[in-house]
Amino acid sequence: MNMRERRDAGLAYISDDSVFEEQAVTRRILQKLNFMDRSDFEGIAAVVKELLGKSEDAMINPPFYCDYGSHIEVGKNFFANYNCTILDVAKVTIGDNCQLAPNVAIYTAGHPIYPSTRNSLYEYGKEVTIGDNCWIGGNTVICPGVRIGSNVVIGAGSVVTRDIPDWSVAAGNPCRVIRTITEADERLLFRKEEIDDEAWEDIKKKQA
Repeated sequence: MNMRERRDAGLAYISDDSVFEEQAVTRRILQKLNFMDRSDFEGIAAVVKELLGKSEDAMINPPFYCDYGSHIEVGKNFFANYNCTILDVAKVTIGDNCQLAPNVAIYTAGHPIYPSTRNSLYEYGKEVTIGDNCWIGGNTVICPGVRIGSNVVIGAGSVVTRDIPDWSVAAGNPCRVIRTITEADERLLFRKEEIDDEAWEDIKKKQA
């Protein structure tokens, strides 16, 4: 197998010239995205679609960084806030209605821990999966091979090294489940503060 094939199979590989050629295409798109007029929302959305390919109403606030873009699959209504980094050596799959706060980093890339093995330039990528309806808090780092379920909130500053189950609030370093999300949370806005009547009525109309 060549190095691209080894990479895509999840095997040890080296970033050779053919790999850099792929990344060069992506970097040209990122150069365009990251230096656009920040008020050109339609233009930004068009470049995001060029970068990610299949996407529906995806929006990214530049700057944004990734290796390939083509290895990132997002669902409907994806949003990433400023300074998001996705090292998509392996596939990154993100479900519908997911939001990434500023400075979120998703890493599929990794290196051997033994020094001489690492110095050989061989590295690897392991897939990351995020389900539907997830909110990833600011400055969160998601490590290679992690699966985050659906309807999950990850607290700001977390380092996610292991899988997180559906309907969880999780936070910390390493990230751990704090509690399960229940129907009692439905109307909460911030801590124990509830959404006001006017906004709540609008929300229920939209859900009807």
